[in-house]
Amino acid sequence: MGLELLQQRARSVRARYAAVEAARHGRSWTTEEIMLGFVGDVGDLAKLVHGKAGVRPRADLDAALARELADCLWCVLTLADAYDMDLGRAFTETMHELEEVLAGPDV
Repeated sequence: MGLELLQQRARSVRARYAAVEAARHGRSWTTEEIMLGFVGDVGDLAKLVHGKAGVRPRADLDAALARELADCLWCVLTLADAYDMDLGRAFTETMHELEEVLAGPDV
């Protein structure tokens, strides 16, 4: 699935969450609250990476790691959408810049 389709899917899921949040709490989450959720997801991801290193083993480690990576990706896509960022273009430009740095004489 390409980035644009992932973005559309993330946008659709975010809209459904916003409706649930509004029904339950009278408003949907702010971008700041989404970011705080992302920070929590990154913390969960860190624990799973420790698990892959043998520090925090668990029976469903691979499935949990895949799910947490997907949760983190959803947050990134949702934040990019909230701030009207062209994530595909930004990624391409950033990778180009990194490749130039890596091709330099100081590396």
